[in-house]
Amino acid sequence: MCGISGIISYNLSQDEIHLRLEQMGALQAHRGPDDKREAVYTFRSGFIGFGFRRLSILDLETGMQPIVSQQDQSAIICNGQVYNYLELKATAPEMGYSTKGDIEVALNMYRKHGLDFLNMLNGMYAGAIYDHINKKIILFRDRFGIKPLYYTEWENNFFFSSEIKSLLKGNMRPTQINRDRIETFFKYRYVPGTDTMFDGIKKLPPGSYLEYNLDSKKYEIKRYWDYKLDRIIPDMKLEEASEEFIRLFRDAVRIRMRSDVEVGTLLSGGIDSSAVSSEATVTKPDIRLFSISFNEDKYNELPLIEEFIKKNGNRFRLTRQHTGLCGSEMLKELPEIIKSIEEPISLGTILPTDQVCRMAGERVKVVLTGEGADEIFGGYRKFLLETAASVYHGLSIPEQKVIEEIYPELKSYMKIRSNNPVERYIQSESLFTGDELKELTGKDRLNDQFPIDATPYLSGNEHPLNAAIAMETRARLPDYVILRLDKLSMRHSLEARTPFLDYRLAEFAATLPVDFKVNPANNREKYICGNSFAMYSILDKETAFRKKQPFTIPMADWLSEPSRLPECIKEVMFGDMVKKQGIINPDILKRHISLLSKEDVGPNTLVSEADRIYAVIIFTLWYDLFFS
Repeated sequence: MCGISGIISYNLSQDEIHLRLEQMGALQAHRGPDDKREAVYTFRSGFIGFGFRRLSILDLETGMQPIVSQQDQSAIICNGQVYNYLELKATAPEMGYSTKGDIEVALNMYRKHGLDFLNMLNGMYAGAIYDHINKKIILFRDRFGIKPLYYTEWENNFFFSSEIKSLLKGNMRPTQINRDRIETFFKYRYVPGTDTMFDGIKKLPPGSYLEYNLDSKKYEIKRYWDYKLDRIIPDMKLEEASEEFIRLFRDAVRIRMRSDVEVGTLLSGGIDSSAVSSEATVTKPDIRLFSISFNEDKYNELPLIEEFIKKNGNRFRLTRQHTGLCGSEMLKELPEIIKSIEEPISLGTILPTDQVCRMAGERVKVVLTGEGADEIFGGYRKFLLETAASVYHGLSIPEQKVIEEIYPELKSYMKIRSNNPVERYIQSESLFTGDELKELTGKDRLNDQFPIDATPYLSGNEHPLNAAIAMETRARLPDYVILRLDKLSMRHSLEARTPFLDYRLAEFAATLPVDFKVNPANNREKYICGNSFAMYSILDKETAFRKKQPFTIPMADWLSEPSRLPECIKEVMFGDMVKKQGIINPDILKRHISLLSKEDVGPNTLVSEADRIYAVIIFTLWYDLFFS
């Protein structure tokens, strides 16, 4: 929806704050190309500055921010959408409204209910409230961290922003790499938790708020929501569960279709985006569908998409389909994509995601996507593997043999499987081993521990599957999966909405018996989703029960053809860039390149030499962009 910036200062002048807000906003123009505004407020010891860049989607005429209450002079800026604003507004008609949009409703909920207002919001948001009466600033972020919010302190001032580049510009601090997180990145492919790869730049955690006291100059961060997965209802009936799932899913899509501009969907070959697109046609029969294809058959989902649309023609007969081709030439876009994401994340799908967002952004301002279903309902193979491991010793010998055939990696996993759910999750995520990291970085002692602040609420009573889901939704979902969706959609001035991350759906999923999510014996993931979509004719049965194929790219194929690589990639793999930076060992990179092969590598391959090389490429290009 937009980009926000803020400054709390005790030594800068009002004019200087205004200038810095303008500069911070200019670096976020892609997040809000339609309008901009800066406002500076005075308090006893200094000034507060709020900056806003707007992507106009809802309440086109009166929805500009910051919004200031005429009753008590409290003010708000917020990036994102509060989808249930109409329902909330109906509960407090006496508060008085000068706009027709959602963010003033959020401000009035705070004015009426205090910090409890955060439990009332259903949406994706990261914002700030200036509480004039109580002399404090409240920063807040949605439950799953769909919208980003960064902050830092420098020279007796406090700064926050939707993006890191804006923050670096506003606070004028020297840009330095966070060397404590280099091994973290290479082990997990991203940096989970509150740290970033920029020294001194922090992320406000998902489901949290930061309360800054203007008198004491101190702040504290508290969680207002934890995803608790120890609440299974064991005697739940599948038919009743499917009915409730569909009710919540339909409403999640319905309220995310609220917009004063055109809405489309991102459609892949998976059941999640297919179901979202199908349900969206109920509200908008002529909705635009945006998809990406590949030349390599085993990665190309376009035939599945076309087959799905044909089989469900009654729902899709008026839709408009737009497709693009993602080939190895997209690798030349990596530097600009990395600059937009700002944090290094070694995720191949940033390439097709950027391409489909570019295509959609040229035609609409809003899209619905299928992100979140795999994390909430257990859609990844690692969840099946974890569940299989948890029941293995209770099976008969014939049943164990069946499970071993389905999961050839099960025995080796069980040999190292920790009793600690946090350690188990880490074991499944490692890109490089400890010894490999020492060789790559040249360090004898590693700082590669999983950050404590990226671990979720765990009571100890969770089923192993739900413990893994808790880890996934607290770390990888916000800091890897959704980070790339937000930054790349907003790079093209496009708002991406995620119905499966409606907190009501997530809290319902927490009560489901494990076998409603995954069944390792039948190799079925997200069972409740497929079963319900078929039962209620949102999807045809073949699509609903289609085996999941990871949405990824043919990286091994592309990197195995050096002559077709763009110069920026050649410079990393075969030039002097890695050596000049002096952070990782170029000889170790050369060894991985010598082992590179596209044989026996496909969409289901978890870790390959191409993945390791790609991580080095991402990191090296990122370092070159921000520090060289």
